Amino acid sequence: MSSFSAELPGDLWRNWIIHSTALLNSYRDRTGRELIERGGDSKLDAERLLGAPFVVVSHGVEADPILNYGNRVALALWEMSAAELIRTPSRLTAEPMLREARERLLAQTTREGFVSGYEGVRISAKGRRFHISNATIWNITDGAGKPAGQAATFARWTFL
Repeated sequence: MSSFSAELPGDLWRNWIIHSTALLNSYRDRTGRELIERGGDSKLDAERLLGAPFVVVSHGVEADPILNYGNRVALALWEMSAAELIRTPSRLTAEPMLREARERLLAQTTREGFVSGYEGVRISAKGRRFHISNATIWNITDGAGKPAGQAATFARWTFL
């Protein structure tokens, strides 16, 4: 068991592994590329994604979507624990005046399957602002092919 899995109850850690698989499969299905090198073991792939040197974050399909995944880099950037992350509405990752533009981007992603090259400003749980660049946002589907939310990945950001 990883040190991260110790932060999450057993059921939540199992769900995290299942969701990691959905993230990876959906990214591959939408973009034609792999997000990380995969080894075929879902637990090990979840650990690789968790430890990737770039941000991976996602939210669910609720009317006001709640964050449901953040790898270690995302948790550090947004300055929150996994337990805090999974209670946070994803709209709170953007400042109020930027939320409308964020909503338009998510609607575009819903229509097109994925969007690459996105740039924007986000805000951490502690109010620290940062500019992200060259982000890819994609639609997530679960193992049955049902919509499961949207995710984003990026490797470049600058604190403002």
